[in-house]
Amino acid sequence: MTMDRRYARNSGAVYLLGYHLVWCPKYRKRVLLGQVETRLKELIRERCAERGWEIVAMETMPDHVHLFVRTDPTDAPAYVANQLKGYTSRVLRSEFAHLRSVLPTLWSRSYFVCSVGSASESTISRYIEDQQTKPPKYGKDRVLQPHGTMAS
Repeated sequence: MTMDRRYARNSGAVYLLGYHLVWCPKYRKRVLLGQVETRLKELIRERCAERGWEIVAMETMPDHVHLFVRTDPTDAPAYVANQLKGYTSRVLRSEFAHLRSVLPTLWSRSYFVCSVGSASESTISRYIEDQQTKPPKYGKDRVLQPHGTMAS
């Protein structure tokens, strides 16, 4: 069996998990500019590499961050968001004093997350609905008997 290279494996699963995360600075302040923006991207790349998460796409705007990241199934989206927001907040606020003076905390408490996969919702729904109507892989004429024996 060949496996598509997009899929990853661990000891108990084959998976393709991606999340689109979006989060904003507190009060949606436009503080992600210049050196802060550059350093933020470095820190996100660093933390993702430490955790073994693959960044598919990343973009920062002055007042929010978009990240498309692939993770292991053991890493919940809330954990991913909290790791990235907590780490970047701590480092950026220590390196850029103006962030401490304008904001009580760097990030708002909320974030947006959406799971991203290679198949659409409608494709998966249709696949599941069609399971009972699909002919078995071992052929229409053969019926599986109790104890795993085949009858023609």
